[in-house]
Amino acid sequence: MGITYKTMKKLLLIIIIAVTCSITAHAQKFKTHKVKQGETIESIAKQYMVTPSDIYALNPDSKKKLETDTVLIIPNSKFKGESLTTETKELVGYDTHKVKRKETLYSLSKEYNIEIDEIKKHNKQLYSENLQKGDKIRIPKYKTIITKVELDNSIKKYKVLPKEGKWRVAYKFGITVDELETLNPNMSAVLQPGDEVNVPNINVEEEKPIEDNYNYYTVLKAEGFYRLKVKLGLTQEQLETLNPNLKETGLVEGMVLKVPENITVGTLNEDAQIVNLTTELKNLKTKRLAVMLPFRLNRVDVDSIPEAKELIKTDRLLSVSLDFHSGVLMALDSAKYLGISTNLKVFDTRNQLSEVSKILDNNDFSGYDAVIGPMLPANFERVAAQLKQDHIPLISPLTKPENLYDNVFQTIPNEENLVKCAIDLVKNDASKTNVVIIADEANTKTSTKLKAEFVTARQIYSKKNKEGKDAYYISSADISDALKSGKNYVFLETANAGFVMNVTNSLNSLNTSRDKEIILITTNKTDAFEYEHVSNVHLSNLKFHYPSIFRVASSDLPSNFVKQYKSKYGVEPNKYAVRGFDLTLDILLRLASEDDLYKASVGGLETEYIENKFRYSKKLFGGYFNEAVYMLQYKDLTIEEVKQ
Repeated sequence: MGITYKTMKKLLLIIIIAVTCSITAHAQKFKTHKVKQGETIESIAKQYMVTPSDIYALNPDSKKKLETDTVLIIPNSKFKGESLTTETKELVGYDTHKVKRKETLYSLSKEYNIEIDEIKKHNKQLYSENLQKGDKIRIPKYKTIITKVELDNSIKKYKVLPKEGKWRVAYKFGITVDELETLNPNMSAVLQPGDEVNVPNINVEEEKPIEDNYNYYTVLKAEGFYRLKVKLGLTQEQLETLNPNLKETGLVEGMVLKVPENITVGTLNEDAQIVNLTTELKNLKTKRLAVMLPFRLNRVDVDSIPEAKELIKTDRLLSVSLDFHSGVLMALDSAKYLGISTNLKVFDTRNQLSEVSKILDNNDFSGYDAVIGPMLPANFERVAAQLKQDHIPLISPLTKPENLYDNVFQTIPNEENLVKCAIDLVKNDASKTNVVIIADEANTKTSTKLKAEFVTARQIYSKKNKEGKDAYYISSADISDALKSGKNYVFLETANAGFVMNVTNSLNSLNTSRDKEIILITTNKTDAFEYEHVSNVHLSNLKFHYPSIFRVASSDLPSNFVKQYKSKYGVEPNKYAVRGFDLTLDILLRLASEDDLYKASVGGLETEYIENKFRYSKKLFGGYFNEAVYMLQYKDLTIEEVKQ
């Protein structure tokens, strides 16, 4: 077949490019790789023992699309010096196992030394059905194939220092945790001081130390410089100054960036993606959910209805547990309507560590998709310490956990999130505003923090009595002198009801001038603001604003939910019932929208239900915490949400 001029020209161009690449590769000691069908940048990087960012740096077009037969330039590997042994498994057949009484997937996985997921994979019915006595299931048998990768000459052994985990070692040597694990196939899950691991043989001056006066942020999937500017408040130039390698590699998923210490690495309110997960459902296999609550039903005489009713009235833990549990059951009904089936197991912790330990000893939680509770921190800590071994998601429903392990979800936002919400409200007000900060002695720290944010603000502290102790009052003249024409935001930080009465009465009397607008705000709405002698009329006149974990329950609750709840339980739902509903429905929808709860809880995704919303951020060395809070205000003697 003849070759046309155009074809010849195209071939010549390819030859020139290939020769040029070959010469460049030789001069720089690089290699070339022709992409085969099905290969990815990650698989090619592993083959040559380089990082994906190394390949992207030399082949920027590969970020957009990787086509078969594309020729890539591959740099020399840093991981050289000795042979690495990797193990792969090949399926060779099956054993048939007849299930005996009390056998579980967990016990079978231990007996046959195989993962639970592998058993399910070869017995599809186990995705939707429980293991039953007499069932005959297939147990896959594998043979181990050992592959040796011979490397050239520049890997070295590194002795792990105290406080160094995988992330710190990987960052120190300019690689990711995944790459460190590839380099050390038999590395233990948790590094101990003195452990020896394989690391790139780079010069000592190239090692990157973890600096205590900086924070660190892990780049998420598809994050660009604009998104990081919104999230971290840092420009591309600032990030490149702190992380010089960025200029060569660009942003790569999993990359760890050094950022200033004062940067909050969670997502910001304005960056949240509010999502209706009911339109995102794709994983509809039956969910296994456990709930642990302190019912203490061993104290309830079920034969005496009056006694049981009295106990529910007087025992707050029992009452809250029953209300929360009722919300959980309502959520299961709603999820079922959407096509999500749930296998729920409820445990009574009796609010005793011994009972919690008994539950853990007598039950296998390794196959659960998530566990909600226990409710109280000490009991929660006991469960968290054990379930982290199997990386089972554990959700703290109403309290903050003692330790935020990497499998723990803290659903109650931190005080910092509430404070930030209040500060952002004032800062985002485009009108020219005056800020006044009123606080008692116990809230000096908060007053100082607010002053740092609003440098021109006037600070006023409550007066002292003769003994030098806080008297919890200020004069109207003190406040009047601090107010200016236009809009005035007055922060009131106190937990003393008398001080709230004193300040709100004074502000209300001063709120008559046409040229002044007074808005009362606090970063922490304590019970003092609910005191019976604090006037709601005054709070409404002052447009009282405050951040809140919950949206206030009212008659505005979705009528269908209230109607169904009243039909089932005979009363309107309280905040604990609504919390149980919102939290459980959110977990089930997230589980149905992704492979697991971890994948469904990253990237700033925000969900909102009846009274609660959830937007999780992950601690660099820990678990997940909810950042989503509400800003509420008193208006016309009602409470409503302020959209920021």
